[in-house]
Amino acid sequence: MLRVAVIGAGAAGLCVARHILSRLNVFAPPVVFELSENIGGTWCYDERVGTCDIGRLIHSSMYRDLRTNLPKEVMMFPDFPFDSQLSSFLPHQEVQNYLRQYCEEHHIRPHIRFNTAVEKVTPVVTTTEGDKVRTTWEVTSSDSSGGQRTETFDSVFVCSGHYSDPHIPNIPGIKNFKGKVLHSHDYKYAEPFSGQSVVVLGAKASGLDISIELANVGAQVILSHGNARLTFPLPSGIQQSAVVKAVDEDGNICFQVIVDGSVASADVLMFCTGYNFRYPFLDASQLGLDIQDHLVSPMYLFMMPPAFPSLFFIGICKIICPFPHFNCQVQFALAVLDGRVTLPPASQMKDEAQRQLRSRLDQGVQQRHLLVLDQDQWEYCNTLARIANFTPLPPVVRSLYEETWRQRRIHPQNYRKLNYRLVSVTQWELID
Repeated sequence: MLRVAVIGAGAAGLCVARHILSRLNVFAPPVVFELSENIGGTWCYDERVGTCDIGRLIHSSMYRDLRTNLPKEVMMFPDFPFDSQLSSFLPHQEVQNYLRQYCEEHHIRPHIRFNTAVEKVTPVVTTTEGDKVRTTWEVTSSDSSGGQRTETFDSVFVCSGHYSDPHIPNIPGIKNFKGKVLHSHDYKYAEPFSGQSVVVLGAKASGLDISIELANVGAQVILSHGNARLTFPLPSGIQQSAVVKAVDEDGNICFQVIVDGSVASADVLMFCTGYNFRYPFLDASQLGLDIQDHLVSPMYLFMMPPAFPSLFFIGICKIICPFPHFNCQVQFALAVLDGRVTLPPASQMKDEAQRQLRSRLDQGVQQRHLLVLDQDQWEYCNTLARIANFTPLPPVVRSLYEETWRQRRIHPQNYRKLNYRLVSVTQWELID
């Protein structure tokens, strides 16, 4: 019986546990290590900022009024639909409730160790008869009382997410800024910013949503980003700007423009600049990995270190349809473990992983965006399904996902008012 450790009881970790528990003829019940007292990971809203009661950093970056930017019809795990009576775009509490139901339905909770931190994950390589190399994993964990234990597993799934360690870009002179500086990780709701001038750095999903929230409570927002100018309608309280170049000696924010600099004073500087990959329980060099702020490499199929293919990272890719994506990765990984999928030699996996990254760089993809899949996610998931022989995602998931992106570009404030229904594996319809 294969023993599996799962790090994190968010959506990805629960998905791993659910599939293991459905195959107890091959796998022992999983051990799920969860840092907090709740399931849900990033979907578990916490009004606290900084540290929790026992001194650990708050993990979730959820804010109070967040609603999903994907409809539930494509967000769901393929084998576990949301309540059909719910709207398509959900407040985060409904997603947390969905994960709680998923956990209960598949009897996962008894296998979760709450308030338990994984301190160290170490590969132990041994040679068996016939000179076969076998890797097991020593996992050292500590509970809230400080008690430590070390256990041995056949495989480890890293499901700790990548939305908890804020990325703060270097802004020359930022110490001169006289107002409040924060990252969206510590943003909870808009009301405290009413009547203030706020410079928001970054116009991806959170930067745009938070800017709209701020404008709706009367804040004056300068949305600073390096993308092409947003052409869809924004609230009157939002002004677009070039990227922030520096903060001058007087505390003014300087923006980079083509001809000369422009400056603005502000009460708040808010970074909506994404998050870093952080795995303090891993020794990257020991695993043959390079872990940077925005990239973990080389990773075969964006999932496993070539030298240690019984260590799986679930969900490190970005701009994906997350729950279906997790579901595909988990099924593939378990097929590797139970022998249904035979992997290439380590050297070949490494070459393939590096070749894939080089190809993306040659296409003009910036290094910080190498793990952004976007349109490549569909072929990726289909490839996993084909190799591991499981049911691929239905085409309707891609179709509705792309329709949502189209609507979001046209109506960033109103697209969440739409409701959808899946008609078949290929068709969806808009409903009143």
